[in-house]
Amino acid sequence: MQNTKQKKFSMLPYLFHYTGHYILGIAVLMLVDLASLYIPQYIGEIIDGLTAGALDYAGVKSLLLKILCAGLIMMAGRFGWRYFIIGASRGIEYRMRNDLFAHLETLSARFFNSHKTGDLMAHFTNDLQAIRMAAGMAVITTFDAVVMTVMVLIKMIFYVDFRLTVLAFVPLILVAVGCYFYGIESKKRQTKRQEAFSHLSDKVQESLAGIRVLKAFVQEDADFKSFEEASTASMEKNLSVVKLRAIFGPALDAVTGISLLLNLVFGGKMVLSGQISIGQFVAFNSYIGMLVWPMIACGDCINAFSQASAAFGRIAAIFREEPDIVDKYLTQSLDFSLPDEDNEPNPDSLHLEGDITLNHLTFTYPDGDTPVLKNVDLHIQPGEMLGILGRTGSGKSSLADLLLRVYDCDKGMLLLDGRPIDEIPLAVLHRDMAYVPQDNFLFSDTLEENIAFGLEERIQDHPELRESIHRAAMDACIHDNIMDFPEDYLTLVGERGVTLSGGQKQRSSIARALLKDSAVLILDDSLSAVDTDTEEQILENLMRLRKNKTTIVIAHRISTLQKADHIAVLEEGELTEYGTHEELVALGGFYAHINEKQQLEQQLKEM
Repeated sequence: MQNTKQKKFSMLPYLFHYTGHYILGIAVLMLVDLASLYIPQYIGEIIDGLTAGALDYAGVKSLLLKILCAGLIMMAGRFGWRYFIIGASRGIEYRMRNDLFAHLETLSARFFNSHKTGDLMAHFTNDLQAIRMAAGMAVITTFDAVVMTVMVLIKMIFYVDFRLTVLAFVPLILVAVGCYFYGIESKKRQTKRQEAFSHLSDKVQESLAGIRVLKAFVQEDADFKSFEEASTASMEKNLSVVKLRAIFGPALDAVTGISLLLNLVFGGKMVLSGQISIGQFVAFNSYIGMLVWPMIACGDCINAFSQASAAFGRIAAIFREEPDIVDKYLTQSLDFSLPDEDNEPNPDSLHLEGDITLNHLTFTYPDGDTPVLKNVDLHIQPGEMLGILGRTGSGKSSLADLLLRVYDCDKGMLLLDGRPIDEIPLAVLHRDMAYVPQDNFLFSDTLEENIAFGLEERIQDHPELRESIHRAAMDACIHDNIMDFPEDYLTLVGERGVTLSGGQKQRSSIARALLKDSAVLILDDSLSAVDTDTEEQILENLMRLRKNKTTIVIAHRISTLQKADHIAVLEEGELTEYGTHEELVALGGFYAHINEKQQLEQQLKEM
């Protein structure tokens, strides 16, 4: 059951980790702003000095040298604040991306059943980028705008004139009011824009993943129209953001222009009346120009923080998700040695023997109402091969999911080696169980890497593993096929193994499971795509390799199950028949009926 207590997610730990970077970056930024303030003043002093004849060549040279030094400080400082603050924002993005991926790996099947891949991908691209921009350039811009505005106003007041400064700055107060309303509306539009982008990403991912089905059913045009609708929606939401910025930007320019106009009118009069010098007037105009940047930056900052706020809300919602399946580490019920001081179970000291007990097992999916397994009692001895037969929807795969703890059943209904399954550390459970699912998944990598996927060691570090990989492939009857490929084991397979046939994917997955050599092996209808001769050979190899190890084979074909030590028949989630192949045939029930039907089908094929 999902944990209803939601944990908090905050940006503060990420920001605190780079506190030093931000302090140094802001200090350097202040130095750059301070240096930039003196350039207009020095230019004004040169103009006044030359106009009054009070400045000789040496004086001009000295002031020009000061301007050069200020420029060099600005050049070096701009590199410095980029290094510290932009570097910090990249680090925050990197750490958050890693944490997000690690958290997703802890979440249970329920979460991924209700969240689309494209939407999750959007979090790793668009959302994290928005947060990075807010933690980097937006922080710089915000601080720079505030500090620059304050410094420039002080300089304008003390170096030029207080009255002229107030007159020029009054129109800029309108910016504060406009920014407030702009921020509210911008956040709403940014949220809708990011949701539209997620929908578009999911549509592209789903269409490309299902391209074969689309072509097989000649649905390219219909799918393109669906994509076009998603693309249009994304464009419209982006345009709504751009339109808002298009209104806000010129409004800022208008306010800035009014300020400049007031400066020209009243400042010109003050120069003519002798209240300020020409140099001060030129410097004042430069300072007005320097105030334009903070005004423009104000809108950019609000836009960046609005995007980041919307993105952070979406990412925080994922971080608040709790996994349904957790390690409980109930050490008081475990009877193996605990060498750690914290008295935590050491996975290396516990190994499953493969004794599995189903005790009145009843299970209903979290989002379901009807039990898929009902009162199932079963005991699988260590080293036994159990076959499971049943119609589609009878609960066979659900049983495999419970053994792998994809889902949890009620306490005490499923025991491993006499212990409740939720008391077994997940690291032990997944290490000592191998699984070949119905939907065989191969990664976009070489066949060698796909088969070796379950090993802890890397082939690059342990080349001797190749011999074991080849042996597992031989036991899965895929070695000869692999050797026929242009680059044999180094052949790259497409996404989800699309370049391989169904039988080749199944056998590659079986080789991966056999190489793991786990105490428990679960094959979930894993031989359905291979011919009967190959199936028989693989089963013989399984009988030889899995001696004294527990094996569960789920299948629809009797030929796959008849060599099992015992066979369980499930009908509508209930265990209706149990015994050996001979015993079930003699019973004359569902198993015997399926056996007779499949034998007749085989005879008709051979005629």
